[in-house]
Amino acid sequence: MLALGGDLVLATLTGLGLSAAAGLNAYIPLLAVGLLARFTDLLGLPAGYTWLENPWVLGAVAVLLAAEVVLDKVAVVDHVNDAIQTVVRPTVGGVIFAATTAAERIDSSAWMREHPWAPALLGVLVALLVHGAKATARPIVNTTTLGVGTPVVSALEDAASLGLSLVALLAPVLVIVVAALGAWGFVVLLRRRRRRREAGRRPAPV
Repeated sequence: MLALGGDLVLATLTGLGLSAAAGLNAYIPLLAVGLLARFTDLLGLPAGYTWLENPWVLGAVAVLLAAEVVLDKVAVVDHVNDAIQTVVRPTVGGVIFAATTAAERIDSSAWMREHPWAPALLGVLVALLVHGAKATARPIVNTTTLGVGTPVVSALEDAASLGLSLVALLAPVLVIVVAALGAWGFVVLLRRRRRRREAGRRPAPV
């Protein structure tokens, strides 16, 4: 029972980490899962999701990733991209949660067998939450840096998505630490924005 509980926790952390990574960049965790499943024994995809390791699918995801990497680094264009990704990222978050080995281990839980939709729904919600934070923070960055900081922040988000994907797959316990750091960074950004607004509203000294 204890081992099952431990597997369930690790499985959930893996799914949550991958879904959060999808909220930043949908294609990085998708490609990571597909490549690991195809070329290593670290990941085994459950029945119904083996298409993720198909060479044609991997190629298509790689092309989409390349386009995402370029478009997301251009100010204003990144807003349009984020609007489109509002559908893509949560969808991938749900798929990636259900498709991993973590989902198979969760299936050993009686509750999860009775509620097979739960992993996908949880993945959608987590990815949507992270995407919302990203889409909210990006205009702040674009405005305060006049677009200069856009490619820098975008590159950091891509690196975070890749790092979180690898952590979720190889060391899921650390997902908690990464999530805490990400939430702290977002709160700091919002506080700085509020301080700038308050400073701008103060009357000039006479």
